[in-house]
Amino acid sequence: MPRRLTIYDPKAPPEGAHARRVDEAEDDRFHDECGVVGVFGHAEASNLAYLGLHALQHRGQESAGIVTSDGEQLHVHRAMGLVHDCFPPEALKNLPGHAAIGHVRYSTAGGSLARNVQPIAVDTAHGSIAIAHNGNLTNADELRATLEARGSIFTSSSDTEVIVHLVALSRAAGLQDRLIDALAQVRGAYSLVVQTPTQVIAIRDPMGVRPLVLGRLNEAHVVASEPCAFDLIGAEYVRDLEPGEMLIIDAEGLRSLSPFPKAQRHLCVFEYIYFARPDSRLEGRSVYTARKALGRRLAKEHAVEADVVIAVPDSGVPAAVGYAEQSGIPYDMGLVRSHYVGRTFIEPSQSIRHFGVRLKLNPVAEVLKGRRVVVVDDSIVRGTTSRKIVKMLRDAGAREVHVRVSSPPTQWPCFYGIDTPSRRELIAASHSTSEIARYVTADSVGYMSLDAMLEAVRGERVVDPSQAGLCHACFSGEYPIPVVAHAGDPGRQLRLVGA
Repeated sequence: MPRRLTIYDPKAPPEGAHARRVDEAEDDRFHDECGVVGVFGHAEASNLAYLGLHALQHRGQESAGIVTSDGEQLHVHRAMGLVHDCFPPEALKNLPGHAAIGHVRYSTAGGSLARNVQPIAVDTAHGSIAIAHNGNLTNADELRATLEARGSIFTSSSDTEVIVHLVALSRAAGLQDRLIDALAQVRGAYSLVVQTPTQVIAIRDPMGVRPLVLGRLNEAHVVASEPCAFDLIGAEYVRDLEPGEMLIIDAEGLRSLSPFPKAQRHLCVFEYIYFARPDSRLEGRSVYTARKALGRRLAKEHAVEADVVIAVPDSGVPAAVGYAEQSGIPYDMGLVRSHYVGRTFIEPSQSIRHFGVRLKLNPVAEVLKGRRVVVVDDSIVRGTTSRKIVKMLRDAGAREVHVRVSSPPTQWPCFYGIDTPSRRELIAASHSTSEIARYVTADSVGYMSLDAMLEAVRGERVVDPSQAGLCHACFSGEYPIPVVAHAGDPGRQLRLVGA
């Protein structure tokens, strides 16, 4: 019997003896778990998927994978690293076919392991299937335990594999119904792209927590986590998938289904604040426009006498521009970011002050010396990076440093596909704003209010935050999807999809 699934999965290169990974304390940011892309009906499907993943690189820098179909079998390539490193020309040549799905990933608790790279591709009794997933299943541990008790054997620590097993074990007649049956058993946030030899299927969870958009390139159809992936390949944005929508793409065209119970929309607000690229549009709203509006509202709520406004690049730039425009304080480039920090670095034998942060950011003394500085960032997580940035600015000659944050205090962990620390590690969960200012050694710290943030993102007044159509649980603690904490440790973060 011919093999239906071919996999090219090279080993990740070993790290040098003196290289070490940037840990969470040094990379003190929230991280989206991943980005997905799908292509159907194009002779260069693998190349288009590759370019789409390149545009989505900001959503995951740990690993990447592409699965293609030539109409009869699936071809798989997965590797550790950035997209351009994972797919040399010979790898793309080994991915024939008119259809493809792809995935970029940021690893968390499951570790940086090749076995966790997506898309996950398997042969089942019903045929070959591959799945790539952005989000998090809040009942994954429970489902996994049940599946293992029934004899399922897992080869990764990815929550995505739970969906694969549920689909494989479903007794429904066709793949479409097996997917519906499987997803009816899960809780949480998910945007999925599914590949078979003859179809690409895109699915968004009933609350629409994670984004997923549809585009068109001539006669081909494309889907992606963000429309910026379409710009690079010359595709036209068509629309966002609706929450709870299943879109089936095959030789007959597009078919849209709404197989899940209706639920209130809860798109993650952090997509606008930090995760999405500023040149993307989500649900009709420009990310760049939303971030500038956040900065303007921030200036109204937390004005201060200062000489210059600077940003923590890159995500803080639009908000800083908005703050400067509203306040009348000039904007300038006070911090320069290196875009070439990889997964590992060589640590010097002698200690260098602020080494981890200086890998990514460096102050411009000519902008800062003797001046009162407003530095705008999108969030403060643990506060460790903010503390190092403030000290760098003072070392460069800043007379005063006022930190302004274009979101409310982050007090709660995310359970829907964002890598966040446990609640005990979030500085705003246990410290007042004045205490945070003392810790980061700033002259002042100012956060946005929840109402102002929602109004800035939506572009209109929001009377009831629970009806804003946005998930803001990391700020408010109001979780739209029930979560179950780890036994004996309610503050611990759940394992995330792809981890």
